[in-house]
Amino acid sequence: MAHVAALRAAAARQAAARRAAAAHRAAVRRAAAARQAAARLAAARRAAAARRAARLTDSLTVPAVSPLPGSPQLAGSPQEVAQQLLNILGQGNQFVCLNELWTRESGWNVTATNPGSGAYGIPQSLPAIKMATAGTDWRTDPVTQVRWGVSYIEAAYGSPCAAWAHEVANNWY
Repeated sequence: MAHVAALRAAAARQAAARRAAAAHRAAVRRAAAARQAAARLAAARRAAAARRAARLTDSLTVPAVSPLPGSPQLAGSPQEVAQQLLNILGQGNQFVCLNELWTRESGWNVTATNPGSGAYGIPQSLPAIKMATAGTDWRTDPVTQVRWGVSYIEAAYGSPCAAWAHEVANNWY
């Protein structure tokens, strides 16, 4: 009888060992799957960063701000200048979107600097020096920054509302 009990105990230990081994194999598979998922996520993030970098590199070639018809004098707050400029360009109804975009990006602050990327100014130009195509006073003049920003948006997206839609969808423009 003791012999039967010993056999049962041995069988129970073997069954427990098999269950422990199966649990270990399952944990190893889950860990491998988690590592693979993390690697895929990291690769997707690197690819997104590369696409953003390519977009930024491509945006370096944005042509200089085109002269406005009759070179009008733009004046007022940055928002008023933007509205005037959009009116001249026949896009006055797009100000609502531009306001949303630049309120989110910089709060319409002429010296706003993104600590992570270095994007600068009202339109958050990256690199900031691109705004020099609109004027040498690009660091401090809201009119220059607004002119450059509207020109960039027109060249890259076609309209402020298209740029805003891109911002909402991708958290960058």
